[in-house]
Order: sequence, then structure tokens, then C-alpha cells
Amino acid sequence: MTAQAHVGLLSVTLINALIVAAVVLVHHESLIRLSSLLAKMRQHHHFRMIAAVFGILIAHTVQVWIFAGAYYAFHHAEGWGELIGNFNGSLLDCVYFSFTTFTTLGYGDIEALGDLRHLTGIEGLTGLVLITWSASFLFVEMQRYWPSR
Repeated sequence: MTAQAHVGLLSVTLINALIVAAVVLVHHESLIRLSSLLAKMRQHHHFRMIAAVFGILIAHTVQVWIFAGAYYAFHHAEGWGELIGNFNGSLLDCVYFSFTTFTTLGYGDIEALGDLRHLTGIEGLTGLVLITWSASFLFVEMQRYWPSR
């Protein structure tokens, strides 16, 4: 492996790690604030759960947009790779691609080439972990606020 390849690999790894760290911190803070909000709510338990679900959906949407911003920047920058297929280079196409990658749905109509492939892999893994974390959070909140039968 050449010295330039090592620098490229190091740069890609570092930038991907920073993006993942930002998304994980957003998720953590979202769940902390949502938990605090739910504890203060005096409404019926059904409303609390609906608020929890919408809060988590908003958090995941913010996370997807963070990845989408990275795709957009890298696609338009020299040497980071590109997105091809049913893709016109717009930010909204990057958001669509990020949603399908984050949820591991992956339609396959847009494909990452070059170093962007690494970000798609880590986004899929990150999305899987964070969605699972959200499901666990909702389960615990349901147990806390749902009346026993």
C-alpha cells in the first residue's frame, strides 16, 4: 500500500468516525431529553408514547440528514468518490440515499463508488444500532407508562 493510500485511508476513517460520533451524540442527547420530557408529561400514557415515537422519528431524521450532508459534500468534492445511478447530485437525492442506507433498506437505485462506499457501510451499521437503541428505549418507556393488564 502506498503512502498516499495510507493517508487516504486514514482520512476516510477519521472523517467517518467523526460523522458517526456526531450522529451517536445526537441520538444520545435526543433520548435523554425525550426521557426527561416524558417524565414531566401529565397526559394520558397513550399520548406519551405517541410523543416518544415522534421524538425518535425526528431524531433519526436529523441523523439521516447529517449523513446526507456528508454524501453531498463528498460527492461534490474531488477524490472522495461519487454517487451514481438514479441520482442527479441534489441534496434531496442524498437524503433519499441516506434514508435507504440508514434503515438498511437499500433499494440499489443509487450506488456509491470510491471512498464513499466506506461511509455507506458505516451508516448502515450505525442506523441498525441506533434503530435498535430506539426500539429498546420505546420498550422501556412502554413498560414504565403503559398500564399493566
